[in-house]
Amino acid sequence: MAKKNLKEKITDGLLILDGAMGTQLMARGVEAGICNEMLNIESPEIILDIHRSYFNAGSEAVYTNTFGANEVSLGRHGLAEKAEQINTAAVKIAKQAVANDGYVIGDIGPSGEFLKPLGMLEPERLKSVYVKQAKALCEAGVDGFIVETFMAVDEAKVAAEAVKSVCDLPVFATLAFDAAGNDFKTMMGVSVERVVDEFSALGVDGLGFNCGTLKMEQYFKLAEKFAKLLAGKNIALIAKPNGGKPELVDGQAVYKLSDEDFGDWMEKIHKAGAAIIGGCCGTTPGHIKAMTKKLKS
Repeated sequence: MAKKNLKEKITDGLLILDGAMGTQLMARGVEAGICNEMLNIESPEIILDIHRSYFNAGSEAVYTNTFGANEVSLGRHGLAEKAEQINTAAVKIAKQAVANDGYVIGDIGPSGEFLKPLGMLEPERLKSVYVKQAKALCEAGVDGFIVETFMAVDEAKVAAEAVKSVCDLPVFATLAFDAAGNDFKTMMGVSVERVVDEFSALGVDGLGFNCGTLKMEQYFKLAEKFAKLLAGKNIALIAKPNGGKPELVDGQAVYKLSDEDFGDWMEKIHKAGAAIIGGCCGTTPGHIKAMTKKLKS
């Protein structure tokens, strides 16, 4: 039986994503501060092993190792001219890992700079950067796109618009939220209401949250709020929380949430309305396996 395309798959009501990439790179001894995306070329076997570990744990879709593979971010490592090569290599690795059974989602992250007037980056320049990245990912054969971990809605919209200008594949968007009293906002003060309004108008296929600094019970409440605001909009809710709130141990952020507890919380978040779910910082194949077991039981 032929695999459904990604647009059809998300109508099933459940798509299981992967977990953290950075956490797994550190676990494999990759030095902090290097360009993780360059590993697609220099150490593809490491990235392949991570993708396979998530796929074997139950992930139905994996994000390409391209979070910072735009020319602006790569430029800080002196690698801007390798953007197309890095993105193309990332898709090849991910497709090898999931073969014909899973989905490959092209990952686009923030540039790390502010748009004018807060910063010096022109919107037209940023869009051209994201168009180039999206084209490379699309031509390499991704099944869809994720615009993730944004804190400024204007930059996230530029990224989503860039993707939609070069292909007709599903586009997902997730922003990183923190607690704001009894509510939630991004670090740039963007509310959930504004995110839903802005991205509904763009016609994205999935919308929600990833990363942030919340506890699991807060992620659950955030999912409930998103679900309420997305009701009737034909947009799937995405939840990719961290492995709980990290604790600082010897100057390092440590995530102590057990696999089983993560699975329990993700089952609740799914029941709250999240249809596309996975893990962000601190999550491992163990967390994804426990979550999958809960959701498929």
